[in-house]
Amino acid sequence: MSALGGAALAVGGLLLLAVGAAAGFLLARRRRPEDGGDVGTPVERATFHTLHTASFAAPPLRAGLTPDTARKAVRRLRPLLGTQTLALTDRESVLAWDGAGGHHRDAAMEQVAEVLRTGRSQAFPVSCDDGKCPVRWGVVAPLTVDDGVLGTLAAFGERESAVLVRATNEVARWVSVQLELVELDRARTRLIEAEIRALRAQISPHFIYNSLAAIASFVRTDPERARELLLEFADFTRYSFRRHGDFTTLAEELRSIEQYLELVRARFGRRLEVTLQVAPEVLPVALPFLCLQPLVENAVKHGLEDSVERSRVTITADDVGAEARVSIEDNGVGMDPDRLRKILRGEGGPSTGIGLRNVDERLRQVYGDGHGLVIETAVGAGMKITVRIPKYRARVHSAPPSAPPAPGA
Repeated sequence: MSALGGAALAVGGLLLLAVGAAAGFLLARRRRPEDGGDVGTPVERATFHTLHTASFAAPPLRAGLTPDTARKAVRRLRPLLGTQTLALTDRESVLAWDGAGGHHRDAAMEQVAEVLRTGRSQAFPVSCDDGKCPVRWGVVAPLTVDDGVLGTLAAFGERESAVLVRATNEVARWVSVQLELVELDRARTRLIEAEIRALRAQISPHFIYNSLAAIASFVRTDPERARELLLEFADFTRYSFRRHGDFTTLAEELRSIEQYLELVRARFGRRLEVTLQVAPEVLPVALPFLCLQPLVENAVKHGLEDSVERSRVTITADDVGAEARVSIEDNGVGMDPDRLRKILRGEGGPSTGIGLRNVDERLRQVYGDGHGLVIETAVGAGMKITVRIPKYRARVHSAPPSAPPAPGA
């Protein structure tokens, strides 16, 4: 089952739990005139209380299952279940125990062992020599992620209760969804890192060799120019191979692009003509790291490919309300639209259009399908690629720029 499907089921379970709580609330208390104002029906109030409580328990769990996150979560979830004691375990130990009967904690792992092994919930009586201890009956439900049992949720009360069995299973399902979302976040991070490694691998050895050869050609004739190009090359490679941050700013990305273009111009001279038109107000906008650079490299390649005439590349960045719009246009050989569609679907071969497809997929992943690449092209008509970047998006923040190493470091 997908995480989103599991989330829907878990929310449905919590709503059923809320309706059950409302029924109990309605039996226990009639609405009194002194309450004042219309605060909703018992069902509405119980539903709000259930979802509100769950919303507070979710953030700790989204950091993974640890003693600290488990402790914070059970404090929120125990009032939701209305039980004397609630515990969270992983496969090795009790991570958190909230409520009465703390002397049962050491024996809890023996009671949950069968649930960890089978992945099936269990209910059982609890024996205790302490006549004042309210822990007399327990329910244990598995916490599952990717069809594996990661831990358990254990609720303990004074007496056998079918309602508690149902509620414990529903809450365990909801907790499982939160933990599965953690795994999805980690998988997303690993995917982004793999995609960036793929982009870095695209920095052609030929480009590096040709850049160094161009720099070497200026060593005798123009030493100052050679020194400037060598510094540009060092900054460009440092940026491209940096190890921190999924996101950067438009200003940093454009600076790296300028360094790349400077190295290309050192080799091709007047054959390459570049125009940049950038609105200053969009420079701080955050965007995925190495998002525009591959598009510019693609434009330069297509502009200079099979052409002895001057290649023109135009880069514009405009402020369009809630978004920054970046366009990269070249007058190169262009591409057949059907072939382009195949490349973006990953059908262009193992080494074809990696940069375009990679950037398109990352933009859709971060901002949604409505923010993929918009590409206008035809054979012999050049290519124009447009990127729309929301100025503000949750969890999209640029990392601070890395400082250059100290001299002699």
